[in-house]
Formats: sequence, structure tokens, C-alpha cells
Amino acid sequence: MVMKEELDVLILGSGQGGKLLAWTLAKEGKKVAVVERQWVGGSCPAVACLPSKNEIWSARVAHITKNAAKYGTVTGQVKTDMKSVKGRKQGMVDREIDFHLNAYKESGAELIMGSGRFVAPNTLEVVLNNGGTRLLTGKEVVINVGSHAFVPDIPGLAESRRMTHIEALELDYYPSHVIILGGGYIGVEMAQTYRRFGSFVTIIEHGPRLMSREDLDVSETITEVLVAEGINVIFNAQIEQVEGQSGSEVSVTVKTPSGVQVIEGSDLLVATGRVPNTANIGLENTGVELDARGYIKVNERLQATATNVWAIGECAGSPQFTHVSVDDFRIVKDAMSGGNRSKDDRLIPYVMFTDPPLARVGLSESDAKKLGIPVRVAKLPMSNVLRTAATDEIIGFMKVLINSVDDNILGFTMIGSEAGEVMATIQTAMIGNIPFTKLRDAVYTHLTMAEGLGPLLGKVPVRS
Repeated sequence: MVMKEELDVLILGSGQGGKLLAWTLAKEGKKVAVVERQWVGGSCPAVACLPSKNEIWSARVAHITKNAAKYGTVTGQVKTDMKSVKGRKQGMVDREIDFHLNAYKESGAELIMGSGRFVAPNTLEVVLNNGGTRLLTGKEVVINVGSHAFVPDIPGLAESRRMTHIEALELDYYPSHVIILGGGYIGVEMAQTYRRFGSFVTIIEHGPRLMSREDLDVSETITEVLVAEGINVIFNAQIEQVEGQSGSEVSVTVKTPSGVQVIEGSDLLVATGRVPNTANIGLENTGVELDARGYIKVNERLQATATNVWAIGECAGSPQFTHVSVDDFRIVKDAMSGGNRSKDDRLIPYVMFTDPPLARVGLSESDAKKLGIPVRVAKLPMSNVLRTAATDEIIGFMKVLINSVDDNILGFTMIGSEAGEVMATIQTAMIGNIPFTKLRDAVYTHLTMAEGLGPLLGKVPVRS
């Protein structure tokens, strides 16, 4: 009979917020265990954020090298060695594993590698990866199980050995022709990356444009960037059938307004969204309720519907970014101490790491329209930012939304070099409720991309 082990805090899943909580509480003297089925540091350092940005950077170096003559550097034939690309990425992952193992050791939190399933409230049965079973119970429980790639029910897709982003980042070759299902953030990033490595790329998007959550001008600009690099994009496509095997020969039959097409390629990547990892972990035994989409129901302090149970990150319906999981950690840590920190009033930025990158914080124009918020909009082409005269990085624009009734900044979008860094300036101003006029009249360093904020904000229409 397996004896029950009692803990102060039991955490299922080792994603960013969960592991930070574990390390922090353990250092405070609490008995804490984290149960993780596969990745020591969670998906971000192992198969998602860091690995993808690592390979995106390798692809950017390849692209710059191939176009070096534009800047006066003459090179010979350029080709990508994918084994070296993968090796560089894996070296980073290995260093991250060492870092995480050391962090668990130093904090005193226990990392348990195994698959956990709730068998009773606050009680987890863990089938250990190296054999055996443990039964754990926690005075407080945190669910931090993340999400996984959604694979649609399309005839032939299940048998096609299709990739998700996880398998795509493990390739030690670049496909001759990779077909990508889905034109969202992951699909767009991976499309540009593999095109720059040397693959022919086709994106199949069921809607009328890429990145449908963004404003139309954002979608159009990103599409222009991809098409200019030789990526084929098919819109309004209903996928009817998949045949063959990814990694060898695969074909996708699509129905479009112009008729039926068959796209033939070598590899197939599915990037059609994500679903939470809340199925088959025994939540029905805990009193934890799910919403209609399978996410854990939580209040503004990330408390679940069961007593002393919390949820962090994507499984709780939080925006799917690592930096949001970090803030979830702060909220839960504060709430466990009786505080009132909330997820309802936070300002969440994000970056899509294409080249040029897309960065946004606050409202978009379409958001403001849906919410009925009157705004003043100013827009500046990147070609009007003086730094681009030196770097030739003229693609994209900056756009700002200003409240029509006062001078507060409501949103900012940028497609352009160093977009994420420029956005941080706007985010800081928004957090501090600084009126746009203060930024408009600030002295910016010449030549920086942030210098463009001056002329951008100078274009804001006066209040009527």
C-alpha cells in the first residue's frame, strides 16, 4: 500500500509560474513538491519560447548573411547546416535544465518526475517516470499544467505523422517544402524561420487573412513581408484531406473560393491553436470546475472552485505568454498570504518574433471599436524613423491610440526593428498614467528606434 505524503504546497506542472512559486515558498520554509511529467523546467525553456527564438535567431543570421552584399560584405555560397542549428539550440536547452535542477536543489523544493492524477480533493497519485507510485496531498494545491497544440479532425491528418512546433524544433534538416496549417503567431514565426533556412513554405489559412486577432494593417504588412521572402499563402481554405507522411511526401487538399487545390510538400506542420491540458488528470475528483473550452474556472485571484486550489498560466485561461505566467505567480503568492492582487487590471504586452517583429500593448483599433471607446489614432511609417536611414530597416510602422476625452495612451502597435524594446517605453508610460504629451515632448537619443516616438506622437489629432 502506498503511504500518503503530506505537503504544505503541491504543484502539478513545472511551468514558469509554478516553479517560481515552488522555489519561493520552499525558501520560506514550506514543504513544497512539483510534479512534472516530462520537461524539467516546463515547456518554455525546453520546447517552446526559448528554443523557438533560438532557431529564429539562427534563421535571421542566415538571412543577413545571404543578403550581406546589400551592406557591402561579399560572401560565397551560403547554406544552413541544420545539425549545427539544432546543436546550438540543444546546448541552450541543456544549460536551462542544469539551471533548473540547481534552482530546485538550492530552494529545497522537490521536483518529482512523473504523471500525476487527482484521486481525491488536494490528493495526487503520481506514476513515476523511473517506476513506482507516490501519493501526495497538499494543504494548498496549484494546477499549472499548460496547454498543447490543437490538431483538427481532418481526414488523413492523424495518420500523417504531422508535426507541431515541438517536432519542428527537433529537425536536423530543413524540409524541401513545409506546409503549415494555420496563419497565427506560431505558424507565421515558423514559416519565416524555415523559409530563411532554405525551405519552400506554404501557409494554409482558413480565414481571409493572417493573424486575425490583429488590425487589418498589421495582417497586411506581415503578409507582405512573408510573400516578399517567397512564402506562399493560401487564404479562405477549407482543408478536406491530408495524404502521405510528413518527413517524406505529403499532400493537402483544400477547397478555396477559386476551386480545389492540392498542395504537395515534404513536411507538414500543424499550428491551428492550443487547448488546455486539463483532461484526464482527475479534476472530476477535486471539485475543480472547467469552463466550456476546458479551462479551469478561476476568480480574479486565480482561485479555482475547490477550496485551497489555485491555477496558473494557460490552463487557467491566462494569455498564453510566459511573462503572464510570471505575473500569475505573483498573484497566487499574494493571495496565499491574504492579499488582493488581481489579474483583472494588468496591462499585458507581447511580441511576435518575426523579422521585423510585431509588438503590441493595450488596445488595438478593432478592440476600441468593439468596446465603443472613442480614440485618436496616429501612425508613422518606419521609413520616417531616422535610424532606418542608416539600417535600411524600413518595413513596418508605429501606431498609437490616444483617448479622445483625455491624453492617456490606450494602445500601441509596432512592426519594425526592436519593436519590443520600443513598446516597453509606451507600456511604462501607460502603467504610470503619463499623458502622451510628455512622451511627445521628451528628448530621445539619436539614432534610436525609440526616437520615432516623437514624430509619431506629434501626429496625434487634437481633441475635438
